[in-house]
Amino acid sequence: MYSLLAMAPQDGSGGGSMVSTLIMFGAIFAIFYFMIIRPQQKKAKEREKLLSEIKKGDKVVMNSGMHGVIAGIDDKTCLIDVGNNIKMKFDRTAIGTILSPKDE
Repeated sequence: MYSLLAMAPQDGSGGGSMVSTLIMFGAIFAIFYFMIIRPQQKKAKEREKLLSEIKKGDKVVMNSGMHGVIAGIDDKTCLIDVGNNIKMKFDRTAIGTILSPKDE
């Protein structure tokens, strides 16, 4: 029974450490939000905008590294002309970048 009394907080000092612990958890969450979560959400929105703006005739580079020109577009897929009138169908998400005229 004496050991139970020895483990009890003395002079109410246990409450202060709980507040500081909650403040530390809040600070850690804020750091994770601004350093990891928010930039990923911003990048996902930019990627979604890029994929929604593609149009027929755009020169693109696929995630695999294949270069081609958009020959047709559906809701989820696009037809890519890779040269010599060879056309391949890919998911829109497979498009890595859209080349601007100065990148060519």
